[in-house]
Amino acid sequence: MSALNIKKGSTSHSAYDLRDPHAEIAGRHTLTVLTDNDPGVLARVAGLFTGRGYNIESLTVAEVDHKGHLSRFTIVTTGTPTVIEQIKAQLGRIVPVHEVHDLTVEGASVERELALFKVAGTGEKRVEALRLADIFRANVVDSTLESFVFEITGTPEKIDAFADLMRPLGLADVARTGVAALPRGI
Repeated sequence: MSALNIKKGSTSHSAYDLRDPHAEIAGRHTLTVLTDNDPGVLARVAGLFTGRGYNIESLTVAEVDHKGHLSRFTIVTTGTPTVIEQIKAQLGRIVPVHEVHDLTVEGASVERELALFKVAGTGEKRVEALRLADIFRANVVDSTLESFVFEITGTPEKIDAFADLMRPLGLADVARTGVAALPRGI
């Protein structure tokens, strides 16, 4: 370590880039998994991640075909390309799984998340919260004299940005659905 507590070669901008050029870089991936809508499938999918030490950053599940009794899992996880391939292969081996797709590498996709924010405040902070909500196209779904509940949809980055701006204005509580995603086009 140098006197400034900066590791040499810790970034590609360093004059002495000491990183292994062949090392795989972990990245965020959005996976969609089409499964039978049967009891225990969620536990089996979550167990696959837990048993191998993989983290699920976001998980949404809902029945998407009532006649065919099919559910779609949208899973956001982080890993190297090798780890992501292992996850996809292991998911594909679970009996009720029909399809596994990595939307991050398969092409353009649409990702959205829904969040509810309770913001408590009075006076100028209350006015500023309403102004920012309007900029972010957030809807007021509940209001009292002391607080608002805002509903906002968008990318996870948009939701994070809104949360960062609401914290100093009295952010009291947050509920997020997790990412829902589909590939673009046909």
